[in-house]
Amino acid sequence: MVLHTMSQTVVLGVIGSDAHVVGITILEQAFSAAGFDVINLGVQTSQEEFAEAAVAHDAEAVLVSSLYGHAEQDCQGFHGVLEDAGVDAHTYIGGNLAVGQDDFEQTRATFEELGFDRVFDSETDPEEAIAALRQDLQITTTETERATISS
Repeated sequence: MVLHTMSQTVVLGVIGSDAHVVGITILEQAFSAAGFDVINLGVQTSQEEFAEAAVAHDAEAVLVSSLYGHAEQDCQGFHGVLEDAGVDAHTYIGGNLAVGQDDFEQTRATFEELGFDRVFDSETDPEEAIAALRQDLQITTTETERATISS
């Protein structure tokens, strides 16, 4: 039996017709430095491309970036596409998600209703997203360990 450490894979991209590359470049560097395998799909990524990459790389998380304010349209039906492809991954979205939106809590609620596990605004430090992902991915491990210890 071959034992190897599984590094966690994240698929990263800018959805829709958004061409802002700086944000995902920073995220790719930050997540790579944090020990994740990052599949960077680049800008103007379709929902289907996210789904295909998540399946191909057995991704633990799909990180969607959007900075041009049309994320809500771009993400309509996104989780259906992922589900149809058999993707079982945490989904995060971050950036400048709504044009002229002052109330981020409202924006967060909108994207949570669309199915995203976590929603970040454009001011979010990459470290915050990394910490959140570590927390989300370790939940099951911790529960398993707890069950083992208490039995």
